[in-house]
Amino acid sequence: MDQYIGLDVSLKDTAVSIRENRKRIWRGKCPSDPKVLSQIIRKHAPHAKLVVFETGPLSTWFYHALTAEGIPAICIEARHAQKVLSETLNKTDANDADGLAQLAEAGFYKVVRVKTFDNMLTRTLVAARSQLVSISKQLSNQIRGLLKTFGLIVPKGEGRVFDANVRELLNGNSGLAVVILPLLEAWRDIRKRAANLDHQLLAASRQSRATKLLMTIPGVGAVTAVSYIAAIEDPENFPTSRSVGAWLGLTTRRYQSGEIDYDGHISRRGDGRLRGLLYEAATVLLTRTGARTECSLKTWGLKLRERLGFKRAAVAVARKLAVIMHSMLKTGEAFNPLAGATA
Repeated sequence: MDQYIGLDVSLKDTAVSIRENRKRIWRGKCPSDPKVLSQIIRKHAPHAKLVVFETGPLSTWFYHALTAEGIPAICIEARHAQKVLSETLNKTDANDADGLAQLAEAGFYKVVRVKTFDNMLTRTLVAARSQLVSISKQLSNQIRGLLKTFGLIVPKGEGRVFDANVRELLNGNSGLAVVILPLLEAWRDIRKRAANLDHQLLAASRQSRATKLLMTIPGVGAVTAVSYIAAIEDPENFPTSRSVGAWLGLTTRRYQSGEIDYDGHISRRGDGRLRGLLYEAATVLLTRTGARTECSLKTWGLKLRERLGFKRAAVAVARKLAVIMHSMLKTGEAFNPLAGATA
């Protein structure tokens, strides 16, 4: 008989439930180690048909490690699973594992595509760079705010200009310098680390033909192009280019019940970081002036801004960019400024 296994994964332990012929035949708990889990599954479920666990911080590692051990593992959408698991009277790890096994047995689940380790490495590089840039901005703002308390206004400027301005204001004020200079040194060091990650990101973009192709779009830089490719992986993962916009949460939600029928805000599902990068690219396209940014997509977005406002227009252009970028990866053709609005 086929056996179905549910795994409720946490950082320390994993609850395991095994079902056969619509009955639970074994359940237990073990350390969250794929090798240990594979041994338990082989021992208690030699005829395993499917092993199910939810998306989470360990899902990528678990999926690749279990499949490498020959375990028929899949990762399912946590939001979808939780709607079913929340109906359980008592919320425990064991009951969640049993509920996941029941979903596997009934076939009532949504499989999530698990990214490769190479693409996850690229996403980690982008995330680490973004985090360092954010910390750098926070430190510079903190320095500006602390100096204002003493009537010292730092003039506008970034990088070396900001550093020189702060040091000039601290001349002759040794008491304040003892407090501010450690923050300034930390700010400089973080900027250096962020610059090193920038070089790695640019080197990766130069080696990728697909990244160069996407960077022909006005407003799309190396960070956005690399992030998009790492998220999409293979263009064949999506049946149509238009489905990418919905996958990234850039399409409006709809509520219809009886006589009520209205569209709400965008769903904001999927990769939030990539969605933000596409919004930034759309903002650049709509606000920057120059011959390179002139295209029919920009013209369409500016007309939309007159009717709906800037934010809604930028979201619409971001969705168009997601669709166009997928189409470009599929066809291998560079961006066509005259056909951008109709892609």
